[in-house]
Amino acid sequence: MTNRPNILLITADQWRGDCLGTVGHPVVRTPNLDAFAETATVFEQHYAATAPCSPARASLYTGLYQRNHRVVANGAPLDDRFDNIARAARRAGYTPTLFGYTDTSPDPRLHDPNDPALQTYEGVLPGFEVGQSLPEDDKPWLSWLATRGHDPGSFETIHQVEPEDGERISRKAPAYSKEETQTAFLTNRFLSWLTEQDSETPWMAHISFLRPHPPITVPAPYNTLYDPADGPDFAGSATPEEEAAFHPLIAALQNHQRLASHIPGATEHVRDLTRHDLKRLRALYYGMISEVDAQLGRIFDALAPQDNTLIIFTSDHAEMMGDHRMLGKGGFYRESYHVPLMIKAPGNARANRVSSFTSATDIFPTLLDLLELDPEHAPDGASLLPYLSGETPLDWRDAALFEFDYRQLAETNPDLLSDAAGKGSTAVVSRLGTDWHYVHASGLPGLLMDATGSSLENKAATHPEIVLAQLEAMLSERLAHNDETLARTLVWDYYAQ
Repeated sequence: MTNRPNILLITADQWRGDCLGTVGHPVVRTPNLDAFAETATVFEQHYAATAPCSPARASLYTGLYQRNHRVVANGAPLDDRFDNIARAARRAGYTPTLFGYTDTSPDPRLHDPNDPALQTYEGVLPGFEVGQSLPEDDKPWLSWLATRGHDPGSFETIHQVEPEDGERISRKAPAYSKEETQTAFLTNRFLSWLTEQDSETPWMAHISFLRPHPPITVPAPYNTLYDPADGPDFAGSATPEEEAAFHPLIAALQNHQRLASHIPGATEHVRDLTRHDLKRLRALYYGMISEVDAQLGRIFDALAPQDNTLIIFTSDHAEMMGDHRMLGKGGFYRESYHVPLMIKAPGNARANRVSSFTSATDIFPTLLDLLELDPEHAPDGASLLPYLSGETPLDWRDAALFEFDYRQLAETNPDLLSDAAGKGSTAVVSRLGTDWHYVHASGLPGLLMDATGSSLENKAATHPEIVLAQLEAMLSERLAHNDETLARTLVWDYYAQ
């Protein structure tokens, strides 16, 4: 294609879709993203296809639902036969460059058993060149902090903060400043790389920010930017016992979720937290979002003179953050899967709002459409390009679809999930529409809930006609997303297309 655009894909890990000023959050302040939204298309009902990180990113990068890419957990390999955003970009003449991480475990069939690549889930998506890595151990960032005068002896507890009297959740600031966060580190590296690019050669970059992913800690002024008393009511029941009684999967998740995943050094289960504790934690999470927004402002300012850049901002999955007495991601509640998506097309100064249900699986087809490329496998998602020009496709999905593979929970909670564990297909599939949220769980009770999820009431028994309609729709979607890669043509016509 001629006049190829620059392409920038930004992901901010574990960012909830409602936590943006531009979509009406009553508390969270995101001035830079709000300004960006004035010249972008904002997809207000955008959903991750699955959780946690590796499965969610596999869907984002390949355009496939989990049922097809089969990355079922962090560390599950991504089949090398699949096309992805980086490989497609190379076919279009780009050198896709990564800043951060993709959490992609490689296909073990292409590696020697002794290859260290098979000892981690933090591999790099095939096709990417690494501009700056940021693995889970934070070593590149910590090395940078050392050059700024921080004591390497303190790095083991770098995210731990001083306690506050009488508080389980401390809102004290860590030892590093707002200019020294991981977000600032990656932003600096990207902006430095940007100055090295030839203005005549289109570039593609993927900035994969860690924040607002735990640990939940943030430097001043963001640690006290929000009052814990402010914010919407938490969804769900008043007690963890009521939540656990609603469904066996929630009871298993409660057994699994420990506060240490969010607060380093903590020992309690998440279910032990009070509403007061959760509000303090949420205020810190809001502060982390504002910290990322500030660094995004630096990127948007640097790109402002370049009107030939496609910018995509999204997240891999979301965060429960106290709703239904949970933290983290997983299960079937929408709070784990509703994520932001904003896309600014080159030269597009108009603001669009899209209320249709869109999916992380749509990102890959959108880039293919933009670059006028054919995929090397049949994606499950669909191109969002019509929405960017204000058009609404006539044939579009009427619900969001997301999955959660719970085989690891079944192994650690055999008393709660034993019946499902032996069936070999331990997955929850959720179909969230405008009015209903239907959940099909292999080996476990199904659920029919109000789409808002504000109360715990399973209406499956009282609305069998809706359950049947949702089951039929789910089966139809399953059949529609069978792998069509080689089924689209006859062998003698394959290269003639």
